[in-house]
Amino acid sequence: MKVKDKDFKVFIHEADILKQVARVASEINRDYEGETPVFLAVLNGSFIFAADLLREITLPCEISFVKLASYEGVNSTGKIHEMIGLNVDITNRPVIIVEDIVDTGLTMAHMLETLKKHNPKSVDICTLLLKPDKLKVDLDIRYRCLEIPNDFILGYGLDYDQLGRNTRDIYVIE
Repeated sequence: MKVKDKDFKVFIHEADILKQVARVASEINRDYEGETPVFLAVLNGSFIFAADLLREITLPCEISFVKLASYEGVNSTGKIHEMIGLNVDITNRPVIIVEDIVDTGLTMAHMLETLKKHNPKSVDICTLLLKPDKLKVDLDIRYRCLEIPNDFILGYGLDYDQLGRNTRDIYVIE
């Protein structure tokens, strides 16, 4: 598959992704039995993962979507300035962050610090993909579907210059 100037090949098939999503959802259903967690899906990349994950959750739950702002004009500053869209009261509630990919972990570390100010009962991270060799901070990632090497990927919500999010599989550069 060609996206802009790059050729990609299938890296993880949709069926394999969905098996892992179901596995993680089962763990969450078990771990949060008797509770009503709030899922915070981080836009834009996690929207497909969040939809598939929530369809497997059998608990009563809420979902809200947040976006992290790290841009000034068209250039990334490398620092997260704010979390946009937290419109649910998470005070004394269990929170599960739903992320498409954790690589350096810096975004998640910042988000965890921001959420602590809202006094949640607990905060856990649920990521579709983890690049363990790229982590720069120590994170407790309780739920992870797949660990991958430090390759550039797209699909299933992840993009290359805003393109490719709508594929069912995950692709890697050839």
